Amino acid sequence: MLELSRMAPMKAYASFSEWKKDQSSKNQRLVTALQRVVKRCAPHLATTVKWGQGCFAAGDVPKVFIHAEEDHVQFGFYRGSSLNDPDGLLEGKGKYVRHVKIRGPKDIDERALTALVLQVTS
Repeated sequence: MLELSRMAPMKAYASFSEWKKDQSSKNQRLVTALQRVVKRCAPHLATTVKWGQGCFAAGDVPKVFIHAEEDHVQFGFYRGSSLNDPDGLLEGKGKYVRHVKIRGPKDIDERALTALVLQVTS
């Protein structure tokens, strides 16, 4: 097991835009598309960075996150385990968090993602 003292420190970002610029060009395009989904259905959510990933928050409460990996992004929900997911998109086994893997533009089901975002913002 890796000791915490040996782990690299989490990179800090001053803004969501700065975090997004640090992602690969492919992931930047996916993040932009996901931002549009969130802004259309929950324009009141503010973009921020929490725990080294892009987030959408209501005040100080993070609701939705985007975590970037080399070959995909995770569009995630902090209360994801409690969401109704009729399309079976959510992945993860954590106590609370669930995510949808987005590998390319075709994976962005705006209708289904909007329904999930609306559940965490209501």
